[in-house]
Amino acid sequence: MICPYCGADNDRVIDSRATDAGRGVRRRRVCEACEKRFTTYERVDQPNRLVVVKRDGRRDPFNTSKMMASITAACGKLPIPEAVKEQLVEEIEEELSREFEKEVESAMIGQRVLAKLRDINKVAYIRFAAEHLRIESIDQLRKELEDLESRPTNVRDQQPLFDPAGAR
Repeated sequence: MICPYCGADNDRVIDSRATDAGRGVRRRRVCEACEKRFTTYERVDQPNRLVVVKRDGRRDPFNTSKMMASITAACGKLPIPEAVKEQLVEEIEEELSREFEKEVESAMIGQRVLAKLRDINKVAYIRFAAEHLRIESIDQLRKELEDLESRPTNVRDQQPLFDPAGAR
């Protein structure tokens, strides 16, 4: 590794740890020539194998930054921590990678975002739904609000009330 301070090619690793749920490595290094410390990140470069099929039939490579931009816009100035938004994007990306081999429709991505936003913040959910579901009238918005209120909310990390396997 070339030192970003002095340009020497003489460093040693003093600390390594996994990042991004094990998909990358963070290394803390020290330059033997100038003795300054710096951090490097390593990850396996995977080509975008997942393609998003848009409503109009276009196909674009899957891009998490577009999903994050949509979620950030929906959250606006609501008190939702950035870490929660990042986790939401990571969860959806992992689900899509597991379930779809090559192509996924943009509507499917939108449905996943809606489902997760509903559990995080109802106002962010409605903002996202207005765009994703193409809500164009007050009646459509009213119906979506009524549906939102009638659906039970899933609380993250909550233990089930009853054993789903029916033990006993």
